[in-house]
Amino acid sequence: MYNVVEISGHQYKVKAGDLIDVDKLTSEVNDTVDFDKVLFTSGDKAQVGKPTVNGAKVVAKVVMHDRARKQVVLTRKPGAYVKKNGHRTHFTSLLITEIHDGQGGVEKISSDNKYAKKYLK
Repeated sequence: MYNVVEISGHQYKVKAGDLIDVDKLTSEVNDTVDFDKVLFTSGDKAQVGKPTVNGAKVVAKVVMHDRARKQVVLTRKPGAYVKKNGHRTHFTSLLITEIHDGQGGVEKISSDNKYAKKYLK
């Protein structure tokens, strides 16, 4: 089972056990975050939200906050100079621990998942 969830204006296709990077959130590391803007759920019966699926939610654990690799931007003026700028985007890594489909179905992360062994102790 998977869900399509909206987080900070972006849509992500997630299933239990996924590790995703999203725009930086204000939550602290090891906090549990619930996202209820679920746009689509799959499973026994697929549901498309109008605009969201009632009762569906995604539960995630904040794993870390970090910055992405540097993006280098060169600005050139012909015959004059080259200016070099850089930018690093802040992001938050989330481990998806549970998916609720709104009809009572719940899928949880399995204990033998490689991310569960690393981050859920």
